[in-house]
Amino acid sequence: MRTLVLLGIVGFLAQLVDGALGMAYGVTSTTLLLVVGANPASASATVHLAEIGTTLASGAAHWRLGNVDWPVVRRIALPGAVGAFAGATFLSRLSTEAAAPVMAGILLALGTYVLVRFTLRGARPRPAAPLRTRFLAPLGLVGGFVDATGGGGWGPVGTPALLASGRIEPRKVIGSVDTAEFLVTVAASAGFLLGLGTAGVDLAWAAVLLAGGVLAAPLAAWIVRHVPPRVLGSAVGGLIVLTNTRTLLGTGAVPALGGAGEAAVYGLVWAVWAAAVAWSVRAHLAGRRAERAAGRHARAAGDAESDQVGPLA
Repeated sequence: MRTLVLLGIVGFLAQLVDGALGMAYGVTSTTLLLVVGANPASASATVHLAEIGTTLASGAAHWRLGNVDWPVVRRIALPGAVGAFAGATFLSRLSTEAAAPVMAGILLALGTYVLVRFTLRGARPRPAAPLRTRFLAPLGLVGGFVDATGGGGWGPVGTPALLASGRIEPRKVIGSVDTAEFLVTVAASAGFLLGLGTAGVDLAWAAVLLAGGVLAAPLAAWIVRHVPPRVLGSAVGGLIVLTNTRTLLGTGAVPALGGAGEAAVYGLVWAVWAAAVAWSVRAHLAGRRAERAAGRHARAAGDAESDQVGPLA
């Protein structure tokens, strides 16, 4: 019972993150499942099975709001499904001992990406670049493979790349990536079922994760409006980096550092994490001050123009 409660909290927290950032549900939930003791393949399989429900609901909502570019969905979803199926069968064939450092390494890289991206750039897209049709298929293939082997990564791989193209408005980037993810999660789940069988997936865990995500959806919408995505992204990225650094050190995937060495690594991670969150908070507050100052200047200019026009009238 205690495990189910923890998994419900995991699903709740992961949906809060994904709802506020448009990415990182899989990365966050898989990381937390590993922390509570799941093995890598089962963790990824369980998360993807739960995501079938969450991505279906998300895609339907985006479709109703007109946030989906269907040509993009068609061109990215099918390669993504192929990559996810391949990644799931690959991960299923690894032993737990071999899979743990592999997944931790992927999650560490994704967490570092999320931390750096939101700390240094906030939630704004990069400068526009031409979007070519031949770019979407490899993007989907890589994103699907990383998503299945890392327990997440479809959003962190696909969303920034499409935002950087400058050819699709941001709301349709998020809506299209979320809608395409439904097919990716179905393919990944099929791959895990083929490789692990039903014994490799805990249906109760998946159901509790899904329930937690559904409960979190309204609060996630509130967070989008009130908590800066830049700050939340830095906080979540640091959490993922910290937990997967701990996994790598514990599995012996890196040379033995000894007690003092491990303490130094943890101290460095904590210091970078705290500095990143502080930087994001400072950048957000500076942006708010700049917006207020610009508003005051615009109002002052409008008042001055009115004063000049008044006497002439």
